[in-house]
Amino acid sequence: MTAFLADLRATVFPTRTEPLGPLPPLLVALTLVTGLVDAFAYLVLGHVFVANMTGNVLLLGLSLVGAPGFSAASSLVALAAFAVGSLLGGQLSRRLGAHRGRHLALSTAVQVALFAVGTVLVAAVGVPVHQGDHEVLILLLALAMGLQNATARAMSVPDLSTTVLTQTISGLAADGVFGAHQARRLVAVGAMLLGAILGGALALHGRAFATLTIAAVVAAAVAAYAWGTTRADSRWSAVLG
Repeated sequence: MTAFLADLRATVFPTRTEPLGPLPPLLVALTLVTGLVDAFAYLVLGHVFVANMTGNVLLLGLSLVGAPGFSAASSLVALAAFAVGSLLGGQLSRRLGAHRGRHLALSTAVQVALFAVGTVLVAAVGVPVHQGDHEVLILLLALAMGLQNATARAMSVPDLSTTVLTQTISGLAADGVFGAHQARRLVAVGAMLLGAILGGALALHGRAFATLTIAAVVAAAVAAYAWGTTRADSRWSAVLG
């Protein structure tokens, strides 16, 4: 129990001496963003994910066999845009990887800009979103989430990929109550669940615009905090892997 509580504190309220610094809570916040944005995409943009690419491969398969309510075009746009975002994230990692705070700040700032454009588009066209605008929003959001995924990968924080929970949930079950990082895993699952609940509730009650707005605000807070860390030569900032 003591180890669990220590892991929980290090995940949510890390001290300055923690090996990973402020990265865990910042990545937890981005996991919340994933729940918000994927809930918006699935409910507003026609049964497509912009962060969960495993789900999109399955949805693509369903659309190809003629299952109603699924679009092969939407799934393909999401997969392609996510890949491009990941490619961009990889380029940023190679250029900025010497300081994880700077890398996270600039990457998330780009993500905020993409969310902002998406928010303006939703405000302009309204909900329900017309089919032509679907693809534009899917492209913007999947690009942002691919960038986020690649950046989280470069941060090298175990069990905080921000967009995928399969291995996290597997670890929760396989490692037992007293396994390492169990609190971190639970917090990650809870963050995505909370984001999905909030995003889903807003979308279902006619406030889809607010979902992307909240996602942009949370991501902006992450970017601002991460940028603040660039002024200090912190030990955690250069630990890659």
